[in-house]
Amino acid sequence: MEFGELRNVTLREVWGHEANDFTPWLAANMERLSKAVGFQMELEGTEVAVEQFSADIVARNLADDSRVLIENQLEGSDHTHLGQILTYLAGVQAQTVIWIAREFDESHRSAIRWLNDHTVQSFGFLAVRVRVVRIADSPLVPLFEVLERPSSWDRSVRKTVDSESELTRFRREFWACYAKRYPNDGIPIPYKASSFWMWVPSVELYLSLYVAQGAVGIWVRGKRGEPVEEVRERIEAREQVLREGLGVAIGDATSWGSYARSSCAFATNERGNWAAMADWLHDKSVEYRRVFESASTSQPSKEASGK
Repeated sequence: MEFGELRNVTLREVWGHEANDFTPWLAANMERLSKAVGFQMELEGTEVAVEQFSADIVARNLADDSRVLIENQLEGSDHTHLGQILTYLAGVQAQTVIWIAREFDESHRSAIRWLNDHTVQSFGFLAVRVRVVRIADSPLVPLFEVLERPSSWDRSVRKTVDSESELTRFRREFWACYAKRYPNDGIPIPYKASSFWMWVPSVELYLSLYVAQGAVGIWVRGKRGEPVEEVRERIEAREQVLREGLGVAIGDATSWGSYARSSCAFATNERGNWAAMADWLHDKSVEYRRVFESASTSQPSKEASGK
């Protein structure tokens, strides 16, 4: 029997640029990081604007619907990224911070431990080392190793997952109710995320339908990883019809690039309201598509406008 030798591959050979290569890859492969840290995450946005800076990734913890801030480095940890993490934490209202780097200086691991020991229990800070390995010419294998986490993290995560299984079941059952009423809207079964994205090809934008505790809603957003400025530019061309047709403003945007939000309060835990919640979401998505398509047909082409 012949054995191979496992060897490390330089991260820069795999991802040449943090923002342009590694962040989009991680955003598309969140399940790998989720498996390493022990809880499922759903991507919310990349390069999320926080004042004059940009947070690499903002995700949502599916166990308790809280936000997760993910900051990436293809090099060793440094003071700059530690400072950025603390700056972004408040800006995106995250409860969990995952700092990913090629390696961690002991001073930075000590800082993470201090934060875990001196912040309230609802906050958690994780230091995660990323490696890429292969045997001979085998496919590349990315590995995430959690170096630091709260001392009670494993226990608290299991407790949260157990206590929030009812939330997961609620989402799955609600979306099943929605899909039964509107099978042509494309919601797969089973589906248990907090939001469902509908693609609107005429404007190259997504409608994000979401269900939360106490409300359902809808907002407009671009493709995953797309710069917020490009999304806003496409929506700005339709600002007037959004205001007139839906009564919403594109200025009602969150820092991670969602726009034109509409919502409606419901007692979402009461099953008797689910049909009305599904009807509201479906009808509102139809309104949004109608408004966008009317704006597309009424807008002059660049050639006609002389631009």
